[in-house]
Amino acid sequence: MNLPSTIKISLRALRINKMRSALTMLGIIIGVGAVITMLAVG
Repeated sequence: MNLPSTIKISLRALRINKMRSALTMLGIIIGVGAVITMLAVG
């Protein structure tokens, strides 16, 4: 499997599973924000 094929498959999966992708991105954003906050406070 080459790189262009992998990118095409992943973009298709993102289009099909919009809610799952949005929730995953939201979770990552909240997690990174929590880590940054903990480092800033502590």
